Amino acid sequence: MVSVPEKLQMQHLAWRAGFGEPLPEVLKWTHKRRKAVVHRLLSGPEKAALEPVTVIGASELPDYRKMKSMSAEERKQVRQMNTQGVKDLNIAWVQAMIGSNYPLREKMALFWHGHFACRTQNVIFNQQLLQVIREHALGNFGDLLSGVSKTPAMLAFLNNQQNRKRHPNENFAREVMELFTMGRGHYTEQDVKEAARAFTGWGFDQEGQFVFREKIHDEGEKTVLGKTGRFNGDDMLQILLEQRQTARFITAKIYRYFVDDVNTDEARVNILADKFYQSGYDISALMREIFMADWFYDDMHVGNRIKPPVELLVGLRRTIPMEFEQEAVMLLFQGVLGQQLFYPPNVAGWPGGRNWIDSSSLMFRLRLPQVILYSQELHAKPKEITPEMGEGQRYKMTLQLNNTLRKLYARRVNAKVNWQPYLDTYRDIPRERLAGEIAGSLLVKNAGADKPLLDKYADASTRDNYIKTVTIDVMSTPEYQLC
Repeated sequence: MVSVPEKLQMQHLAWRAGFGEPLPEVLKWTHKRRKAVVHRLLSGPEKAALEPVTVIGASELPDYRKMKSMSAEERKQVRQMNTQGVKDLNIAWVQAMIGSNYPLREKMALFWHGHFACRTQNVIFNQQLLQVIREHALGNFGDLLSGVSKTPAMLAFLNNQQNRKRHPNENFAREVMELFTMGRGHYTEQDVKEAARAFTGWGFDQEGQFVFREKIHDEGEKTVLGKTGRFNGDDMLQILLEQRQTARFITAKIYRYFVDDVNTDEARVNILADKFYQSGYDISALMREIFMADWFYDDMHVGNRIKPPVELLVGLRRTIPMEFEQEAVMLLFQGVLGQQLFYPPNVAGWPGGRNWIDSSSLMFRLRLPQVILYSQELHAKPKEITPEMGEGQRYKMTLQLNNTLRKLYARRVNAKVNWQPYLDTYRDIPRERLAGEIAGSLLVKNAGADKPLLDKYADASTRDNYIKTVTIDVMSTPEYQLC
């Protein structure tokens, strides 16, 4: 094991447990015990006190029971309202990530957003699902699984609204087993069929509330994963939680996201998974175990992860406060970089890792700080969001979003940048050390940046201009893409 300096350890923790932290905060952490820092990261508002991310109320949307009697123009207006609402929700959640005093909660919510991948055209359903994820992000995985599984968004997306005893629909049951709990290869096709019977009757009403429709539930005996009984949906989720493979699958996925997405230490994951299982699926306890471990701070894990697009954008804006003339430009940035919130590519979510990088997205990543901080024109086309197989009505919503992104293409990015808090960070640092300190605070790998090269391209006319230009140049390096 190769240890790294304490300041670099804290920078590593700040990025993995959030979206990076300003230099003064990182320096404060270096004077505290690791246990105290981790405890602070894991703390936050209780579920009831968590400020929801909402952009529209249920009363503002039309009565969906009357959709069939609406004119074509009225239905079009409903679709536009939902489409705009989901875009607004995207922006509102990004703002919550930027401004949060408890970034680990939002980071975990972002992870679960990809784990419980879902697309829905209904903005209210999206808000409900997001709130369930944020409330339970650091809580109990069983509660999170149950809460997500009972949201209208997920029940509609995975077709369980059509799951009834005479015509079982296996889609929801299959994805709950394959993607949400145990992973592929740990159940049989017969298990899926029997589990689908257990979930019959799970649905939602016109107000978007979960309902159990007893008349269409199959009350017969089922045999799933070696257990036999007259199981319902709640019983089924409990059976899945009783499987140690569920703890192993979730732990491995968290390990890849927060520790190392290239080399998975199977023995280490198994130890963590056993503790996760024994804790009753306490997510906070699992994250504490990871962040407190000495191996988490080993050199091989530092700076080995490509920042996902949303983390890159949020981290940049937490480092240097700014406001955009049109916040919708954040949608375009996400589109170009390949991670559009609320539009996962498929039911498995974003693959992550090296998949974030291709020739076009890498070039844009390197240009992004200049585009924003120099208010340059944006000449990068967003990736088309591919409609899901069988999306039906959601297909039009996807096409509308693609059209919105195309309209934003090639516009100048007008950002009102508040440099002062960032400049104050380096107020007491001598001029000759500025380049090294800036690079050291922004990068977790190759922090010893080429000072002569930074000096060569910096604006040395004033101290402030020097700090600004060196910062933008460091943010424009490949190393800044890593955390």
